Amino acid sequence: MEEIKMISKVSRRTILKASAGGVAFAALASPSILRAQGAYPDRPINIVVPFDTGGYNDRLARAFAPFLQEELGQPLTIINRGGAGALLGHTFFLQQPDDGYTILCTSAAPYLPLNVLTQDASFKLEDFYMVNLPSQDYTLMATSAGSDVKSVEDAISRLKADPGSLSVGLQPASADLVNFSILCAANQIDSSAVRVVTYDGGGPARNAVAGGVVDVGFVGGEGFLPLAEQIRPLLTFDSRKRDNWEGAIVTDVLGADADFVVGSQRGWGLHRSMQTSNPEIFKTLVGAIEAASKNPAAIEALKNQQLATDWYGPEESNKMLARTAQVMEQYIELLKGN
Repeated sequence: MEEIKMISKVSRRTILKASAGGVAFAALASPSILRAQGAYPDRPINIVVPFDTGGYNDRLARAFAPFLQEELGQPLTIINRGGAGALLGHTFFLQQPDDGYTILCTSAAPYLPLNVLTQDASFKLEDFYMVNLPSQDYTLMATSAGSDVKSVEDAISRLKADPGSLSVGLQPASADLVNFSILCAANQIDSSAVRVVTYDGGGPARNAVAGGVVDVGFVGGEGFLPLAEQIRPLLTFDSRKRDNWEGAIVTDVLGADADFVVGSQRGWGLHRSMQTSNPEIFKTLVGAIEAASKNPAAIEALKNQQLATDWYGPEESNKMLARTAQVMEQYIELLKGN
């Protein structure tokens, strides 16, 4: 951060000298750092994080900010607006002008669909435009390393024979709950008869799995990485292997067209209305986020903090979010706790 401030100061002096000497500004200015007076951006930009400090999105925003700041040439300020399952922060973001001075860093899924489907949000999913969702979490079905549950097939056969034979830990109103229900339905397991133990957060649920407090857990897989030696992965809810986990993937078990809900899709969003209200600023922001995401220094810095910066782009990111929302809508009653 200090280095960027120093660069900005030098750049301003350079601009003044160039103006005094009659040198054309365009010949000296670096397009990623310097902007002509009055051009966007000409003041600091806010990043709204609809969660409290310390979580993944907050850490992602703070780690990525210096590299995005380098592209935009203006300071970035992190604003945390946690509460009500991200509803407060998402509402706050949309209340800000769509002028390019407010960016969103959020877990678009599952929280935006949950806000709309279960919390009577004043907004629609289409009000948000996701530029890039680099963090694609997933549900991992796992048991403790010392458990006698040896595979997903073993767990399924036990639950089919007696749904109460295994306890299952997960978070209520979550993608993990939906994936658990999908697995049960596909294997004719009465999910209402399973001994489900709910936890207020992913951390407590993972610790319960690792400690053998529950027989099996359905929890976000990325958070399991620090506990890798203490668990046995059974099933990854994705169409590809993730994080080198052993065990099956859901398409192997339920078929290539299997329904499943991805875990948290985290990353960067804008007001969708900017596409028509401020199209040039919209293009500038999308381009800056892409450039920062592909910056080798940013990739290395975020990797060292176990944060994602993969570039999927707007088309793929919005498609993934829409697909997740569609699947979640099919399980609306379950998500509402009915």
